[in-house]
Amino acid sequence: MLIDTYGRVATDLRVSLTDRCNLRCTYCMPEEGLQWLAKPDLLTDDEIVRLIGIAATRLGITEVRFTGGEPLLRPGIVGIVERVAALEPRPQMSLTTNGIGLRRTAAALKAAGLDRVNVSLDTLRPDVFKALTRRDRHQDVIAGLEAARDAGLTPVKVNCVLMPGLNDDEAPDLLAWAVEHDYELRFIEQMPLDAQHGWKREGMVTAGDILASLRTRFALTEEGAAERGSAPAERWLVDGGPHRVGVIASVTRPFCATCDRTRLTADGQIRNCLFATEETDLRTALRSDAPDEEIARIWRLAMWGKKAGSGLDDPSFLQPTRPMSAIGG
Repeated sequence: MLIDTYGRVATDLRVSLTDRCNLRCTYCMPEEGLQWLAKPDLLTDDEIVRLIGIAATRLGITEVRFTGGEPLLRPGIVGIVERVAALEPRPQMSLTTNGIGLRRTAAALKAAGLDRVNVSLDTLRPDVFKALTRRDRHQDVIAGLEAARDAGLTPVKVNCVLMPGLNDDEAPDLLAWAVEHDYELRFIEQMPLDAQHGWKREGMVTAGDILASLRTRFALTEEGAAERGSAPAERWLVDGGPHRVGVIASVTRPFCATCDRTRLTADGQIRNCLFATEETDLRTALRSDAPDEEIARIWRLAMWGKKAGSGLDDPSFLQPTRPMSAIGG
């Protein structure tokens, strides 16, 4: 298993399939994009499947989330999902995506074995979407959400980041829309993972702000810690249920004590925290013909060194050197 010195056990693996993205969200990367990883530095499909296999068969991983960048830009994604679905034991599989490519891939991903999706959508207004993402693709995301729901990639979860002066007034409208279309909405506090290091704690839209806004229109009943488990989102029943809304408050309400995640970057590095400033290299071991048990040993050692918390509550917090697009959200 993957256990750390604080007794936490990682059972959830986040796998970044690419650092590339077809949006330029203001809270993630600059308008001109980033210096992308060179192709030889990226893990191959075979390497990704091998590492997931080691994680699932030797290290106790039971859930795999494919992320990016934008994972649907990975040409071999359907094949990767199909091969992971054939593992014994088979991990549960989900995908975090901006939704642009879902209309053409949702059915194939479901047939390959994908269980569900999380789709990022920060606004219902096309003009605000264009301002936030610097791309005019709002309708493509809406169509992708519908395709995911129709394909049975459920529950379809919608991830939303509220930004001051842009979409911070939309929380109640977004929730009403999600309830109408049978999506589960989750608000995420903006985190310090932007490439341009423009994040500031002052002025950010907090979990408290979001809940206060939602309560102007809805009655929210907290599910409680027992229902939440190790999930990052606190959840509330909306008007008595059955619909729910979640808030991931990584900044103001950290959940590090129950974290069960480990992360694999697109270039084969292990990160034991999204906010880590250090990584452990698995790619070199893979390409040096190391046996599975040696790779598992390196991975266990990386997990053992996981820190107690993210450090976000420390005034001297150092932002990770790589943006979210490179390490997976």
